[in-house]
Amino acid sequence: MAKPNKNKAKGGGKETGNGMPIDTFCAWDGDVLVLNVLGTPAAKRDAIGKPKGNQLKISVTATPEDGKATDHMVRFLAKQFRVAVNDIEVVFGRFNINKQLRIKAPKQLPAIIGKQLAEEN
Repeated sequence: MAKPNKNKAKGGGKETGNGMPIDTFCAWDGDVLVLNVLGTPAAKRDAIGKPKGNQLKISVTATPEDGKATDHMVRFLAKQFRVAVNDIEVVFGRFNINKQLRIKAPKQLPAIIGKQLAEEN
């Protein structure tokens, strides 16, 4: 019998695993949007920036202390994608600028992400 995965926490900046390899900064995994992020903490404003390689730049005003910037980013992105905070899973990178997020059934896509996903189809 398989052991349950105790690391499968969602949202709130909790880290859950190794991530899914993707060739671009975003991709669908069923109804879940997988997002590779290059975070910038302690920025002047919260903002979704431009892609850099296979990551999307996202700036947040929170300071990088004990995962606070990642937690703030999750709350910011929840509003941008019109999902609950618990619908965003931090797969890896809670204490790092390099992150992968999984966003369950986003109700809205920021323009840069919608454009990238449309180009892939």
